[in-house]
Amino acid sequence: MQYRDTFRLSFEALTSHKLRTALTLLGLVIGVTSLILVMTLIQGADEYVKGKIANLGTNIFQVSKIPLASANFEEVLRARKHRDLTTDDWRAVQEACHVCRDVGAEVDTMGHVRTEVQSLSDVSLRGESANMGWISTLEIASGRFFTLAEERGATPVVVLGSEVAERLFTSESPLGKAVRVEGAEFTVIGVAQKIGSVLGQDQDLFSIIPLPAFEKLFGSRNSLTLEIKGAQPLDPSEDEVRVILRGRRHVSPGATDDFYFITAESYMSLWRDISSVFFLVFVMISLVSSLVGGIVIMNITLVSVTERIREIGLRRSVGATQRDIALQFLTEVLAQCLVGGLAGVTAGFGFALLLREFTPFPAAVRLWVAAVGLLLASLIAVVFGVYPAIKAAHLDPVVALRSD
Repeated sequence: MQYRDTFRLSFEALTSHKLRTALTLLGLVIGVTSLILVMTLIQGADEYVKGKIANLGTNIFQVSKIPLASANFEEVLRARKHRDLTTDDWRAVQEACHVCRDVGAEVDTMGHVRTEVQSLSDVSLRGESANMGWISTLEIASGRFFTLAEERGATPVVVLGSEVAERLFTSESPLGKAVRVEGAEFTVIGVAQKIGSVLGQDQDLFSIIPLPAFEKLFGSRNSLTLEIKGAQPLDPSEDEVRVILRGRRHVSPGATDDFYFITAESYMSLWRDISSVFFLVFVMISLVSSLVGGIVIMNITLVSVTERIREIGLRRSVGATQRDIALQFLTEVLAQCLVGGLAGVTAGFGFALLLREFTPFPAAVRLWVAAVGLLLASLIAVVFGVYPAIKAAHLDPVVALRSD
């Protein structure tokens, strides 16, 4: 029996029961769709994180009182008992670290920013040193960052995030205008370039003022975060900063540091830990759905074998071998699964693109992801199609012809 005859008979058997075939594939389509959707979103999120969350730069690292990139909640709670990083610590590192190209400092809290007619709450208020203008990756869209003289004089100037500027000054330039930060008046000297949202969190709701001006408003009770532009590789810079801070903070030999280093790799490592858990959970859900779909396909195929016993007996009587019968039913299952796989891949990519278009969730369409979906469908066809195919092939032709 030629292969084209096998494919023709399989196609005729499937199209003769269109509704049953469609309902049979539903579980498989859902499983493949969810798998493709999850993999597409995870791939997009990986690229998004690399571009935004971990955008510290390869020669920049941070030092903070608590771990900024840790999924260990107990570690974070323990770290809150550590001594704060102070302005004196910052100055000491700035003066004593010979391999550091520059050392900046920042601190932040949440607060209100308003004009005479508009008001915004839950704005990230940041106090920064003047050199953060070139250490950090923040870009200024209009105006400028504040100078060292303005920092030292605690000059009431502010750089607004793009979202803050748009909401407070809808139809005019904010440069030179006055805003009130927690009741104190500041003059807008710059507007940052739009960053966008990171996994649904708006990154443009911030205002930056000189660090001494921040301490005038809120006091010096908040721990600083040091941002250091170091040598390449970072190891010598980190080692020197560690020695300076351990000495200042009287950390005994053999004791662990009471401060934390954060690099771009730290953020990426945290993201990989988080995304791997989500990925595993959703893949398990997808596999369970696909497994259910495969069981349904096997059961329906067994029903089909029962309904077509006389057809099988007739074909065996005119010369079809057991291999021909097995191949026909296996081809039917494989064709169903590939159609279901293609439908699932298409639906998965479609949902991912819609999410990327209308929500903050990123998505990256990759051909290898589609290949994984089709491979899953093929594996289901082989695993759940072999038993019905073998059962059909081993039917006694004489008994099959006598059946009603």
